[in-house]
This record gives sequence, C-alpha cells and structure tokens, in this order.
Amino acid sequence: MSSPQTEPGSGRQEAEAKQAEEQAQAPEQQKQWAMTSAPEATAMSGWLAFAGSLILLVGIFNIIEGLTSLFRTDYFIVGESQLLVFNFVAWGTILLVLGVLQVATGVGCMYEQAWARTTGVVLAALCAIGHLAFLAAFPLWSLLVIALSVLVIYGLVVPAKNTAP
Repeated sequence: MSSPQTEPGSGRQEAEAKQAEEQAQAPEQQKQWAMTSAPEATAMSGWLAFAGSLILLVGIFNIIEGLTSLFRTDYFIVGESQLLVFNFVAWGTILLVLGVLQVATGVGCMYEQAWARTTGVVLAALCAIGHLAFLAAFPLWSLLVIALSVLVIYGLVVPAKNTAP
C-alpha cells in the first residue's frame, strides 16, 4: 500500500527538481575535482625520526659537556696540559656551539627538512672527530658519543621508504 500524500506528486516533484539541480552542477564539480591535486601521502622514515631524535639528544649532551668544560674543568680525568689539542675553554666553546647546531638540526629532521639531513651528517661527523680529539679527557663518554654519531649518520643517509605502489 502506498501512503497518502497531502498534495499529489509534491514529493516526487521535489525529488526530481533536486536531482535535476545536482545533474546541472555535476559538470562544474567534475571540473573542480579535475583541477585539484591529491595531497602526496608520504610517511616519515623511521630511520629519519630515529636519527632526528638521536642528534637532538647528542646535541643536548654536547651542550651539557660544553658547559661543564667551561665552568668545571676539574670534572675531567686529565688536566689541560694533557689534552690532545686546545684547552678546556676552547673545547667548551666548540662543544657548546656544536650542541646548539645539533639541536636545531634534530628539530629540522623531525620536521623532515631536506637541509637537515645533510647538515646532520656533517655535524655528526664533526662531533665524532671532536670527541676523538677529546678522548683523553673523558674516554668512555667520548667513545659512546662517537658510536651515537655513527648511528646518526646511518639514520640520515638511509633512503626513505617509497610509499607509491
């Protein structure tokens, strides 16, 4: 059975009018769809996230070690005369500047900036070389930072996964 209508054909006429209006707008909507591009779906590489957070952490470590070199020279194992090159004030300044640059680069890596990969590799290499020269003052810590720098370099040079089919 059909339900009674208050006005014969009013619901049908409304539906037909709405459908005609939608069909008239359809070509215009198709043009808009054709003109817009789909956002590129890229997932952050797990290695990039790891390297970014690790270089951020190493940068914070270098800032702490740089401040320690500047203000507490008695904290280290050897005296200033036994360092390979420079003195504690120079090393403190070098490690402090290097640490600040590494923190900025780590943040750049977390935001997937292209410049951050290259800068991160260079800073990690400089960090490893610097800690090799600073090895006599703090041997175990310097070896650990060198190993972390190698991991950072690896994480930054690993190519991102291709998500396209």
